[in-house]
Amino acid sequence: MMLPSYSLYAASKGAVEELTKSLAKELGPRGITVNAISPGPTDTELFRHGKSAEQIAQLAAMSAFKRLGTPEDIANAVALLVSDEAGWISGQDVCANGGLVA
Repeated sequence: MMLPSYSLYAASKGAVEELTKSLAKELGPRGITVNAISPGPTDTELFRHGKSAEQIAQLAAMSAFKRLGTPEDIANAVALLVSDEAGWISGQDVCANGGLVA
């Protein structure tokens, strides 16, 4: 999702994505998986800071579930990636964003 004035944020996300891929290749031979989580709008105090109720509602409406994510939603995605069941997943940027459609 590209928003005005988010260019530095977007650049840092691109760097994290490439670092994730590179580290996955470097550490894979040692049996280490490397993944990133890209959360969508998540209902935290920091997220709400400086946003109007209308802006928050607009961002929530962009999700397929018509709500903001919760910290628990993001934690569940992390828990999956660190579980044994995700041992074949590496080098991925997992978008935990509730089907956000920008």
